[in-house]
Amino acid sequence: MSSTPENPRVVVIGAGIVGCSLADELTARGWTDITVLEQGPLPAPGGSTSHAPGLVFQTNSSKTLTALARYTVEKFTSLDVDGVCCFHQVGGLELATTPERLAELHRRAGYAASWGVRGEIVSAARCKELWPMIDESLVLGGFHTPDDGLARALLASRAQMARASARGARFLDRHTVTGIEREDGRVTGVVTDRGTFPADHVVSAAGFWGPVIGRMAGIDVPLQPLAHQYARTGPLPELSGATAEASKPILRFQDRDLYFREHTDRIGIGSYAHRPLPVDPFAVLPYDEARARNMDMPSSYPFTEEDWAPSWADCRHLMPALRDAEIEAGFNGVFSFTPDGMPVLGESRRLRGFWLAEAVWVTHSAGVAKAVAEWMVEGRPSIDLHECDLTRFEEAQRSPSYVLERGAQQFVEVYDVIHPLQPMERPRPLRVSPFHARQQQLGGYFLEGGGWERPHWYEANAPLVDALGPLPARDAWSARHWSPVAAAEAKATREGVALYDMTPLRRLEVTGPGSLDFLDRMTSNNLRKKPGAVTYSLLLDASGGIRSDLTVARLAPDRFQVGANSPADLDWLLRHAPSDVHIRDITSGTCCVGVWGPLARDLVQPLTPDDFSHEAFGYFRAKESYIGHVPVTAMRLSYVGELGWELYTTADLGLRLWDTLWEAGRELGVIAAGRSAFNSLRLEKGYRAWGVDMTDEHDPFEAGVGFAVRMDRDDFVGKAALAGKGEATRRLTPLLLDDPAAVVLGKEPVYVDGLPAGYVTSASYGYTLGRCVAYAWLPAGLPAGTGVHIEYVGEKVPATVADEPLFDPKMTRIRR
Repeated sequence: MSSTPENPRVVVIGAGIVGCSLADELTARGWTDITVLEQGPLPAPGGSTSHAPGLVFQTNSSKTLTALARYTVEKFTSLDVDGVCCFHQVGGLELATTPERLAELHRRAGYAASWGVRGEIVSAARCKELWPMIDESLVLGGFHTPDDGLARALLASRAQMARASARGARFLDRHTVTGIEREDGRVTGVVTDRGTFPADHVVSAAGFWGPVIGRMAGIDVPLQPLAHQYARTGPLPELSGATAEASKPILRFQDRDLYFREHTDRIGIGSYAHRPLPVDPFAVLPYDEARARNMDMPSSYPFTEEDWAPSWADCRHLMPALRDAEIEAGFNGVFSFTPDGMPVLGESRRLRGFWLAEAVWVTHSAGVAKAVAEWMVEGRPSIDLHECDLTRFEEAQRSPSYVLERGAQQFVEVYDVIHPLQPMERPRPLRVSPFHARQQQLGGYFLEGGGWERPHWYEANAPLVDALGPLPARDAWSARHWSPVAAAEAKATREGVALYDMTPLRRLEVTGPGSLDFLDRMTSNNLRKKPGAVTYSLLLDASGGIRSDLTVARLAPDRFQVGANSPADLDWLLRHAPSDVHIRDITSGTCCVGVWGPLARDLVQPLTPDDFSHEAFGYFRAKESYIGHVPVTAMRLSYVGELGWELYTTADLGLRLWDTLWEAGRELGVIAAGRSAFNSLRLEKGYRAWGVDMTDEHDPFEAGVGFAVRMDRDDFVGKAALAGKGEATRRLTPLLLDDPAAVVLGKEPVYVDGLPAGYVTSASYGYTLGRCVAYAWLPAGLPAGTGVHIEYVGEKVPATVADEPLFDPKMTRIRR
């Protein structure tokens, strides 16, 4: 069959659950020239799918992963092979044996309500009813999700293979991939030990072999395989006479890193409690060689008894019936882990037509396949995938040692109670700004993002807390990675002047004769302004979804500095840039200090030969100047709602810039302030954070950033889609909690008239307002004053819809 734009040649590498699901989803969308290559035998080729225990718990703190799991359940429930359904909906049950875990289950119940999964917190007695073998005296409660269950992965693979084959796809086993052909930056074919297959698109769905395939394509795949213990008991008297594969919910005992499922009259047990057991993907044996060495399959390693012993003791403690039981069989099964625990999806820019669908567990397999198929056929997935995008990792996060260390830590923390602000412990510090030494001297409390050390507050400011008066007491959860010093830093910013390290924010330099036309076409606002102008604008996709938000400073006719969010922004612009446009990431070679507060001009003006008055240097303007001896690019911007500037210079001069500002600011009472105060101040002003408050699932008007869209100008990406949109049915809505002592953190469900109606995106205590501020996606049309409830750790907290901006609505503090 010859290739056509409507029916291109696609080669999928790997016939596990992801590859089979993808072939089904692609052929359902009209792409039928699909070849799926598998090195092992079908239908059980020996990868992770072949041994996966099949537990599907849909609820996740990630809205994206939950959506992928929900589709997987929906699809597999609709499939059967010879009358056997591909999903056994026995439900799920997660146990709490500590107060900390019970609180975590309440949070998980909140995620379920936010993302549309049925679930409820149940008593210890109800847990005992659902799983009679557990010792009820150990249990404080549980989280029951009736729609979870067991995915029969091999059956689901067979069912989808049959459907895809009927539409024209072919599945070839015993074909080992040995190379990826390419020409002029595009993939052209896949070489195997049994011939070459021409291709317009190649998808690596090779599971833990992903790094091997990636190396053939010249693409690094940040994935670390690790072995995970799974054991099966002998027949149990308590299950004697059982005929169904399972009748009880799949069970998690996260306090001991264990899970359980029935195998008719036996119980299967998985453990994450043991030491990380990394596997070199380049050393995994081929199927036949693995079998020759008495291994069931390449992904099944010998069971290590010494790792199992502590977990077996914990199993017997939870289930007394197991005290007389024996382990009948066990193995160490290989799974894929990434540095952040998320899949790796998308098309490589360096090798067009080469796609990754890697680090995907059975739980999310069909959902991932649907999203990738939409991406390939229609140009974009229907759900936000920025957490899974292959471009999300920084270069500093792609080294093999980093991927190994973080991947192993993800394994260790699979069932841990993780605070949303909790950073990984190692390797740190990795990336530091030029101000890091001074921040350490000031007692900076550092968290991490993108590999950067980010100060959240400074202990040097602790004496300022005494002047605040009493602050509302915090519960133990919301008090983690928080300090009352943040309130003092916010107050000092509102009343004096503070220095904020903005170095981790991404900076791009765009130059060349076509740079203005290019940026004007790629973004939503009007950039055709004189040099010195700064514009807030949006990167939209063709459907009008918000890919990112940017600040674009025109420093010269053909030179721009772009403030962006993630490596994906750079990748997106590079994909579309014409030959007369040059884009360079300058983040690592530069740094930035935000100087904000009503005394900001008093600090900066004596240090510069230029006029920094409001009349000479207006809001959203840029100027190349000097601060003392340091050349800077100064931008009159403020993300905290106060007078001030972002001051940029090269990294080698960063420390001198900080010291110059610090020494000059002593008589003004200058402080250094951290991200905790920053987040509070920006929410009081209603400033959105891309990736949290808005993504490409949202359009600018419903997200409240329609002011950054100029529909009256020439065509730009997303304009046609926005012109065709009807009235918004949802809005990003500001809420104020009614109780001055109440706090929420984000991702909690919001109830309107007693029913779940949306979820919180960002939240922080507004120290100026004396109330916690929360932004939430809610139905459009809720007027200010409408009462709602936010569920926080099982409690319904009253809140009220507010008008925005909540602070300084006339913008008098910034424009002075």
